[in-house]
Amino acid sequence: MGKVVVTEFISTDGVIEDPGGSEDFKYGGWSFEYDRGDDGNQFKLDELMASDALLLGRITYEGFAAAWPEREGDGDEAGFAAKFNSMPKHVVSTTLRDPDWNNSHVISENVADEVRKLKESYDGDIQVAGSATLVKTLLENDLVDQWNLMVFPTILGSGKRLFPDDVDRRKLKLVEDRGVGPDGIRVQIYERA
Repeated sequence: MGKVVVTEFISTDGVIEDPGGSEDFKYGGWSFEYDRGDDGNQFKLDELMASDALLLGRITYEGFAAAWPEREGDGDEAGFAAKFNSMPKHVVSTTLRDPDWNNSHVISENVADEVRKLKESYDGDIQVAGSATLVKTLLENDLVDQWNLMVFPTILGSGKRLFPDDVDRRKLKLVEDRGVGPDGIRVQIYERA
């Protein structure tokens, strides 16, 4: 059975909004102000290679679909592009009907039930990147098995937060905590306790 792994770039105060700068957030692109270093880049590549599928909300999906299909690159970027472009992609959306990015499938209703089915159909990780609204739904339905948080040493003060105020308490177990870059970025991996 596969497991749902939520992976986020997150500020010290819990904000996950627009780390890449493609949305209209006043601090958009904040993650690019930091150097993840070779270890951080390797972590992200290893994380992706362990994944059998992507599960994304529409906004994150559209950002990925605009960036990755045309990329080839070299080194790590080539590995990212090849994996992203070939792996199955499941996008949760009530408005998207016919996605253009190859191997993409739309989930438009019964999200929790459909994610349970996905977990049964894959052996490896089902990676959820970004996708704040989807993550909230997964959290409400207790469907997240692992949290991979790349914590950036910044306080943004506003923006979408990973854990909304109305979420019920969850007990987690820290399974890994490491520094991964010259700028003080930390990777923290949590599983259900």
